[in-house]
Amino acid sequence: MSRREPLITKPDSPEKEPAAPKRPRQGPARMGHGPMAQNVAEKAINFGPSLRRLMGMLRPERMLFAVVVAMGTVAVVASVVGPKILGKATDVIFNGVIGRQLPAGMTKEQVIEMLRAGGQGQLADMLGGLNVVPGQGIDFSLLGRWLLLALGLYVASALLGFLQNFLLNRAVQRTVYRMRDEVRAKLDRLPLRYFDAQPRGELLSRITNDMDNVSQTLQQTLGQLLNSVLTLIGVTIMMFTVSPLLAWLTLAIVPLAGVVSVIIGKRAQKQFVGMWAATGELNGEVEEAYSGHALVKVFGRQREVSQVFDQTNQKLFNSAFRAQFISGIIMPVNSLIGNLNYVVIAVVGGLQVANGRMPLGNVQAFIQYSRMFTQPITQIASMANLLQSGVASAERVFEVLDAVEMSPEADGQLPEVIEGHVEFRDVDFSYTPERPLIAGLDMEAEPGQTIAIVGPTGAGKTTLVNLLERFYEIDGGQILLDGVDIASVPRATLRSKLGMVLQETWLFGGTIRENIAYGKPGATRDEVIAAATAAHVDAFVHQLPDGYETLINEEGTNVSAGEKQLITIARAFIADPEVLILDEATSSVDTRTEVLVQQAMARLRSGRTSFVIAHRLSTIRDAELILVMAEGAIVEQGSHDELIKARGAYYDLYQSQFAAALNGE
Repeated sequence: MSRREPLITKPDSPEKEPAAPKRPRQGPARMGHGPMAQNVAEKAINFGPSLRRLMGMLRPERMLFAVVVAMGTVAVVASVVGPKILGKATDVIFNGVIGRQLPAGMTKEQVIEMLRAGGQGQLADMLGGLNVVPGQGIDFSLLGRWLLLALGLYVASALLGFLQNFLLNRAVQRTVYRMRDEVRAKLDRLPLRYFDAQPRGELLSRITNDMDNVSQTLQQTLGQLLNSVLTLIGVTIMMFTVSPLLAWLTLAIVPLAGVVSVIIGKRAQKQFVGMWAATGELNGEVEEAYSGHALVKVFGRQREVSQVFDQTNQKLFNSAFRAQFISGIIMPVNSLIGNLNYVVIAVVGGLQVANGRMPLGNVQAFIQYSRMFTQPITQIASMANLLQSGVASAERVFEVLDAVEMSPEADGQLPEVIEGHVEFRDVDFSYTPERPLIAGLDMEAEPGQTIAIVGPTGAGKTTLVNLLERFYEIDGGQILLDGVDIASVPRATLRSKLGMVLQETWLFGGTIRENIAYGKPGATRDEVIAAATAAHVDAFVHQLPDGYETLINEEGTNVSAGEKQLITIARAFIADPEVLILDEATSSVDTRTEVLVQQAMARLRSGRTSFVIAHRLSTIRDAELILVMAEGAIVEQGSHDELIKARGAYYDLYQSQFAAALNGE
């Protein structure tokens, strides 16, 4: 880079230190310069399309699902054939017991004729439907073969079911993994205005609670649903092979159970939407209250916070109770319908056996089939609450995935050597269309200049640098860096040339060394120490228990506010940016440290274009150009001495800070 030497000389040591902080810490929800945060509007769940979209996300696992379906089919076939085999075993036992009671030496036909002659026609009809040999008892050899066959079928069904469950869980978890990764990538593509419009707890709830609920729903319902459907098909086929009459009687309950499930499910559906919306609202309130718990205590607002929490908690309780209660009715109602069907099967089947139209083993098998038939119907109905809850959560996740993204990345390039010439040409911008903030703004910063931006709160100072960073896109005009429109280059390329120190001291879960090295991935320990020394972090870090390896705790309370700000300044030092942005970067340090930091800042700004946002005008008196902003426009510009002589807006600001204090003394 021309016009300046590197801020920190790289040491010869090749040693690399990892710099991978894990998650953000200590930062209030972004509120200041965008539209006011507001709750995401609830809207009724569109169950069918959302369910189809959720199922569509399983498409990459279709080959694995084909194997799962094949294994499930074989397992169900083995399990549904089992009752018929046991029915055969029951016939062997029953025929043997009846055969021993009949006179030996006679044929079955002779015994039937004898019974009819004795006026026992119904007993003769029943005997005609049995495969008995008069005088012969139970054939234990045949009974053993039937029982071993049934045992083998059930063992095979269990093993296939285990493998099916293993493969299905793998497919579901890979799908949820991709879904989480898609959400993460989506968040990277969302503009800053999206996050300004979302309560942080609400967005976190969608990414964590709702995503976990989707995972749990897929995990618990897919396998059970697949087995239930296959079991219904298999059992239906077997019932018709045993007794068409009893099969039609059993199928008669399906429409009734379906109508009941739909009626109850629609009532529960709305409650699940409200339940997850209330969950997100509660998370937002908890996150807000506990992030600012010190402020809550200072102003004595614990009671109000508690009341708001109780109201939202009550809302969540009411919607969750109604959702679970209403959906929970489905299972007992369907169980009642199944039990009524069981009674009908037992009565009609008993009459069929008494009339000799059906063996006892077939009735016994059919009773098992009726249970196997009603059980998956009940399971499918009971899964309705899980499915409704999961789809409601999926739709909340889809709302994030469907949010409007940043404009597509351009493929332009910046010059290899950045001089730092920044120009705003006729720039228009507004956070909301009805409230224009910046209109026709023109500003030019020469390479190496320090540009101070001052003005009252809400004048648009921070907005100006946010536009330079492309955190927001301008509505009109151009912003140029060394003659290149910044909208024509990828955002990452642009931001790699810009360094920023914010008033909000964002630190991350990690060590002090990692937080400093965050400004330069792969920074060596020597580079970290050099940056820390330049920013006066080294002066206090050795007083901490573990020095540079001291972990920033959950709330960042093991370092002071001023020390945190010095760490963020060291992060900017190590990044060695071409253009530097300082947003009230010394607001949290004491007067003595501020003098040292100002000296460090002078070194940091040396030879590079710098934008300094300041409320304390004493910190920017040496700036080459001072821009005075009001209501989104530059109302004055010049050096400190020029603006004082002009006796305009800057003079008034300066007098309000210094002259009033002197007069008071």
